[in-house]
Order: sequence, then C-alpha cells, then structure tokens
Amino acid sequence: MSLKVKLHNQTFYLHATGACYWEEQDVVLLADVHLGKSAHFRKHGMAVPSQADDFEYDKLNAVIADFEPSRLWFLGDLFHSYKNAEWHFFEQWSRMQTVEISLVMGNHDLISSNYFNMLGIKTIQHIQMGDVLLTHHPLEKDGIFNIAGHIHPSVKLTGVGRQRLKMPCFFCTDYGMILPAFGDFTGTYAMKPQKGNRIFVCVENEVLELS
Repeated sequence: MSLKVKLHNQTFYLHATGACYWEEQDVVLLADVHLGKSAHFRKHGMAVPSQADDFEYDKLNAVIADFEPSRLWFLGDLFHSYKNAEWHFFEQWSRMQTVEISLVMGNHDLISSNYFNMLGIKTIQHIQMGDVLLTHHPLEKDGIFNIAGHIHPSVKLTGVGRQRLKMPCFFCTDYGMILPAFGDFTGTYAMKPQKGNRIFVCVENEVLELS
C-alpha cells in the first residue's frame, strides 16, 4: 500500500492514495482533496453521484489508521470552492479526529479561515521545517526541499498492446516533491520527466518507482 523512500535525507512513505507519511516529523501530508467538488458540479447541472465525496473520507480514515500520525497537514485545496452542503460532513469528520490538523491555504480554499479555526484546524500560508518547505504551489528555491501539490501530477504509460494510461504520481526533482491529488474527482496534468527526476506511480493499491 505504501513505498518507503529516502528523499533529502528524510524518510517518506508514499501511499497509494496519494498521501505521504513523513516519518521524522510523524505527519501525514496530502494535497488537493477538493471536497465539495461533486456538489459544486451538481449545482451546475452535471450528473455526478452524491456519494463521490464519501470515498474521500474513507481514504482519509484509512491513511490515518495505517500510519497513526500525530499530525495531518493538508497542502492546499482541501475544498473546491465556497462553503456548501459538504461542509457539514467535513465538520462531523473533523470533530471525530484526535490527530492535529493544519491547512496550508491553496488557490481553491475560499472558505474563511474562521470556520476552520473554530474546528481547531490551523490555517497557514506555508510550513517550514528546517530546510524543508511545505507549500501549495511548487517552488524552485536553492537550498530548500519543497513539498507541494496544486499540479495533480501524472505520467503517461504505454502498455505492450500500445494502450496508453495516464497514472497519478509523486513527481520528484532536485528541488522537491509534488504530491498527486488525493481527491478522486479531480483531473491530472501529464508531466514531462527530465533526467534525474524520480517518478513514483500510484497503481491500484501500491506505489511503484519508474526506472
């Protein structure tokens, strides 16, 4: 379900859901859940199953159960848009958690910080732990290892029968790591790997590094 890797002299467990457990900090990192996106689309007439967001809570619970972290940090775009009916379910879920939760604000995080703060969730613009910088938008900065989201990275794979698949991935460069979107109801952006990049693909219930 997860793959242990060493990056920037730190230990990370890359989870098949797109979450990442940082062992030295005892924290789960994940990005781009986009809760409420299905409700947002239904409001505009698109036929989207009402259960679409339920899977995200199942995945969140599974990740917390797997790693039992002391902290959970969302790296932006926790919600897709303004407050809607989905907030009620998130409020219920968050009140049941014992893990410390923080949200690095992303471009889609339009809900007032006050609502999160009332749930005991810290809202911040970035988190820096030594020379590791956690943001929503990826950064390239000398001397800094950046962990971010926003891009929804994926890679295109070609099978034996020339079938083509686009798979979500953890995309690592000399500057940092971009996490795949945690939310199922999101698109992806096909990356163009360069020499020296490390690509970890989420395939069904495991994470594999591409050679």
